[in-house]
Amino acid sequence: MSAISLDAVAEAIGINGLILRGGFNFEAQEEAPTGPSGGSSRSVVLVGQAGSAPWPHFLAWRAKQSEDLTNPLDTWSRRVIGDVAARFGARAVSPSDKPYLPFQQWAMRAEGLKPSPLGILMHPTYGLWHAYRGALLFDVEIAFEPLREVNHLCDACTGKPCLKSCPVDAYSTEGFVYQDCLAHVRGSSGAPCRDGGCLDRNACPYGTEYHYLPEQQAFHMAAFLRAGA
Repeated sequence: MSAISLDAVAEAIGINGLILRGGFNFEAQEEAPTGPSGGSSRSVVLVGQAGSAPWPHFLAWRAKQSEDLTNPLDTWSRRVIGDVAARFGARAVSPSDKPYLPFQQWAMRAEGLKPSPLGILMHPTYGLWHAYRGALLFDVEIAFEPLREVNHLCDACTGKPCLKSCPVDAYSTEGFVYQDCLAHVRGSSGAPCRDGGCLDRNACPYGTEYHYLPEQQAFHMAAFLRAGA
C-alpha cells in the first residue's frame, strides 16, 4: 500500500464538517485492533468534530431518513467515516462498537489531552466543545507530526465553575452522580438543561466560540434521557 496522505484524508472527511483528531502508530509489542486486512493494524487516525461544524450536514442527512431511526448521529457518523475508510483502504471503527475500543486513551495519546473535572477531555482551543466520532485503522505506519506538549487549561482554572453550576451538584471531585442528574433533567425544573444542555459544561470559560448550538445540545440531552430510560 502506498503512503497515506493525511491531508487527503482530512479533505475527504472535511466535506461533512468533520476533522482529523490526531493519531499514532501502534508499538510492536502492544495489542492493536484488527486492521482492514484482518491482521493487527499498524496505525490509527481519530476522526471527530470541533464545535457545531458537522451539525448542518447531519441535519440534511437526517431529514431524508425514517423518523424512528435509532441513534441517528451514530449511524450518520458510521456512514460518513465508513465511506472515507473504503476510499483510503482503512477499517472504520466507532466509539459505540462492542467490545469497546479505548477511544479516550487513544485520544489522550494522539492529542496529549487530559480529562476535565466533567470527564470530557479538555482541548486547548476547543475547550469542552469537541467530540470523537470514529477512527480509521490502517495496515501501514503513518508519518505523524511530533506531538507537541499541551497546557492543560483546567490546571490554571482556580474557580472551577464547571463544578458549581449544576442545581443538584451532579459533578464533583468525587465523580458524576448519574441518577441525580437524570432525575433533575427529567423533572419540572430541568427545562434549562433539556433545552440548552448541561449547565456545568456551559459554565466552562474555555472554547466558548465553539459552543454547540442550543438545538444541538438539546439533541444530545434527549439522547442522554433515552439512554437512562
